[in-house]
Amino acid sequence: MSRASLKPPRLRPPHLGPRLQRAFRYAAEKHAGQTRKQSAVPYLSHLMAVASLVLEAGGDENMAIAALLHDVVEDCGGMPRLREVRKRFGPQVAKMVEGCTDSFGEPKPEWVERKKDYLGEVKHADVNTRLVSASDKLHNVRTILADYRQHGEAIWTRFTGKKEGTLWYYRALSDEYQRRSPNRITRELEIAVGELERAVGRKARARDGRSAKKKSAANSGR
Repeated sequence: MSRASLKPPRLRPPHLGPRLQRAFRYAAEKHAGQTRKQSAVPYLSHLMAVASLVLEAGGDENMAIAALLHDVVEDCGGMPRLREVRKRFGPQVAKMVEGCTDSFGEPKPEWVERKKDYLGEVKHADVNTRLVSASDKLHNVRTILADYRQHGEAIWTRFTGKKEGTLWYYRALSDEYQRRSPNRITRELEIAVGELERAVGRKARARDGRSAKKKSAANSGR
């Protein structure tokens, strides 16, 4: 066997061209001045992180562009903005951005209603949209976990759903992503949500309780 045959196969990277650069500038312009919840962190950092996760998971240029623009409709103009995204970046990008949007205008629907509706939309979304959406949620959960470890219970005042609603929403999303076409991102999200639940001390105790009951039943011969 020759040395050449021992070389690992060469992977072809996705084509990343001027469209991605334009999308980055567009996102930077539309989200200018916006920051992450109650912080001085530029919102653009989140969009960059989500695009990075998408590319690391094997996403193509359209998916990376959708990752950069996934909040531009919800936060920067509603349906007129979506039409502009479709015109500038094409129908595939617009479809994914639409699939990552849970509100298209002001005033926004009540929080629980909006999140339940979005969970319903995710169930029927295509694989690419689900990957972009899950990447968004993965970065959110990782950020929440890091902030919780630093600031504790005070962080929940930032969120409309407060502690209980936020934990419910990300658990429900993680379970849905894992239900169909699980991938690297959905598995990482499952891990991150579990870590957050254990950090706040809720789900871990519930699961431990169920495990203890199962062991007790097994030991009793039931």
